[in-house]
Amino acid sequence: MICTVTFNPSLDYIVRVDDMRLGVINRTTYEKILPGGKGVNVSIVLGNLGHESRALGFVAGFTGDELCRLCAEAGVDCDFIRVQEGMTRINAKVKSNEETELNGQGPVITAQDVEALFSKIDALGEGDTLVISGSVPAALPHDMYERIMERLQGRGVRIVVDAERDLLTRVLPYHPFLVKPNNHELGDIFGVTLRTRDEVVPYAKELQEMGAANVLVSMAGEGGVLVAETGEVFQSPAAKGAVVNSVGAGDSSVAGFLAGLMETGSYEAAFRMALATGSASAFSDHLATRPEVEALLAAS
Repeated sequence: MICTVTFNPSLDYIVRVDDMRLGVINRTTYEKILPGGKGVNVSIVLGNLGHESRALGFVAGFTGDELCRLCAEAGVDCDFIRVQEGMTRINAKVKSNEETELNGQGPVITAQDVEALFSKIDALGEGDTLVISGSVPAALPHDMYERIMERLQGRGVRIVVDAERDLLTRVLPYHPFLVKPNNHELGDIFGVTLRTRDEVVPYAKELQEMGAANVLVSMAGEGGVLVAETGEVFQSPAAKGAVVNSVGAGDSSVAGFLAGLMETGSYEAAFRMALATGSASAFSDHLATRPEVEALLAAS
């Protein structure tokens, strides 16, 4: 079983506005509402690639109802905890001359709600995979990642972490199976600027020395790097194509890596699948589908 955790999922309201100006009425030329959140994206893409997963997290209010409906429509098995106060956030993404985002706060999460999440995570065991990704909202303890990983120590659960800065570095002593920073996030951790794949490799290895088994670094148009627990290092440029929407590309890479590893047992194949899946999402206005990924793999 693969489970994904999104602490603060959302409805993403995506609009396009020609020449948006502040202080006046702007009319949209395109609008769409999608289920949002990094773990939710991973679950959707896994489903698109033919692999089942279960999405965990917190939802509330009428927006939570709609998030669950959209996830079910996308084929995601939702097991969200319904909380009583507030509502699932709406993130407005306005695409115009510049891209602007307005992200909501999310609901109030109590200690009881946190324990309810822990009880679901406690059901995981040998051979299961848990994907934890995204920020921790202010309503939750700041050490949620560490608490979850400590509960699962020694139980044979492969844990994937996709988070930034301290959220990522603090979990390394728990030896996550996979971490997936992008090159900017990796550079922020070490106080450097990383532009090329060769520059990324030594810092990815350093994360491995700090505790991560496998380190996958996504680099948008530069492709990516995988430092595997076998000692192998894989690098590849990005697939060629026009970027339509980069939201969810990194999450798609995580899903592609897991799918590729399950299907082949090969880190090299998983790496190629990760890059193709991330690119397929970036080249589309929706998250990657199996035919799109296979087309990019065939062209590589």
